[in-house]
Parts: sequence; C-alpha cells; structure tokens
Amino acid sequence: MKTLRLLLASLLLTGLGWAVPAAAQDSTLTKILESGKLRVGTTGDWNPMSMKDPASGGYTGFDIDVMTELAKDLGVDIEFVPTEWKTLVPGIVADKYDISTSASITPQRIRSVGFTESYYTLGTVPLTQQKNADRFTAWEDINQEDVTVAVTLGTSQEQQVKKLFPKATIRTIEAPARDFQEVLAGRADVSVTSNVEASKLVEAHEVLTIVPVDEPAAPADIAFLVQQNDQIWLNYLNHWIRIKENQGFFDDLTDKWIPLD
Repeated sequence: MKTLRLLLASLLLTGLGWAVPAAAQDSTLTKILESGKLRVGTTGDWNPMSMKDPASGGYTGFDIDVMTELAKDLGVDIEFVPTEWKTLVPGIVADKYDISTSASITPQRIRSVGFTESYYTLGTVPLTQQKNADRFTAWEDINQEDVTVAVTLGTSQEQQVKKLFPKATIRTIEAPARDFQEVLAGRADVSVTSNVEASKLVEAHEVLTIVPVDEPAAPADIAFLVQQNDQIWLNYLNHWIRIKENQGFFDDLTDKWIPLD
C-alpha cells in the first residue's frame, strides 16, 4: 500500500516525465501520500460543521464528511486532531495538522495561514432568551451600556462584537465553554454566532431565540486552513473542491446538514 501511495505521489507531481522539484518533495500533499495519513485539526464545537461526541470521542458534521471524503480520494487514513478556536491558526503554522475544518476567512487569519476556495457563505446573528424577545428586536437594541454580550475566544465573531457593540459589555468565553451557554445561564443577555449554528442552537434549546435583525452582520466566506506557503497542496485542494462541487457533493451535504426548510 505504501508503494502504491508513493507511485501515486510520483504521478501527481512529476507529470509527463518532469523531475520532481524540491518544493513538491516538501509539499504537505507528498507527505500525506507517503505517510498514508491525513491530519485534520477541528474544534468539534461548531454545529453542524464539526461536533465531537463526548462519550465516544468521535466527530460528525458537514466538515467531517468533507474531510472523510478527501481522505478517501487521497487513498489515506484520517486522523482528527482536537484544537480550539484560539489555537486553530497556530496549529496550522506549527504543522500539528495538515488542514483544518472550516473557518471564516478574515484579514487577521490570512496574515498567517492560507485558505482554500470557499464553499459556503455565513453571516453573524445574535441569540437571546425567549423572555428577552421584546427587549431585543434590532442590532441597535444590543449596543447599550446595560447589555452584556458573550462571544467565544478565537472566533471571527470575537473581533466583530467590538465594532458592533462598542457600548455593551463584552464577555469573552474560552473553550471548551461556549458563548451561548452564558446566555442560557443568565450571565449574558446576548451571544453572537453564525446564522447556521444559530438555527441549530434554537432547535436544541427551546429558551433561545434568534433576534430578528434586518439581516445578518459581517457576511463571510468559510474555507479550510492550510500552510500559507504550500501552493501544491492548496492547488490540489482547490481543484478537488471544484470537482466535488461539479459532482453535487457539497449540495448533497447542504441538504443533509443545513436544510433550508
């Protein structure tokens, strides 16, 4: 099996008889094919993209299905490496994993890591308890001195709330705890998260509701993180994403994990 992987790596990287350049030999793609393992960093706390089962330690979700398919097409095993939002980028930089499950593409993150092509666009929405439904009906209702907003450390929303709510008190929560738990416990009035996760949270917790803002804030593309200087690995992934889009793979996963109804 290892010989087959090495042959595949050679075919991928040499083309029609061209010598393998040093950059290709050092690429993450070559290392994955040689080792027979794809290492994926994931937080396991973002429903429906990546969720960790505390009992079994296994992962499920949209991104987990994507990474499983990627490993299958590469012909290698997969290893999920636990990480947190605050260490997601440092983990890529330190080569603790070959790729991460998705995150929003932000100016702060692209200073240090590369991103694949995006496959989904998210927006930020606020969550509160049902009993506060009359108190919060718009973004400006939250930007008040008597309001406490919870946000998870290391997420893209951590930077957003400082601009959205300069008058409010910001409570930053560190993993494994989550921002919405502060709202459930009454220690915060509002939390903010992606519209995709928010829809799942209100299904799971009847006391929560999405504040009916006119539109989500800070629309952002999400994609997978990789080493910034590894163009060979990035090229492979971008072409792979395009192939899977053309095959309807991402549409099928959207129907499975993010149904529109």
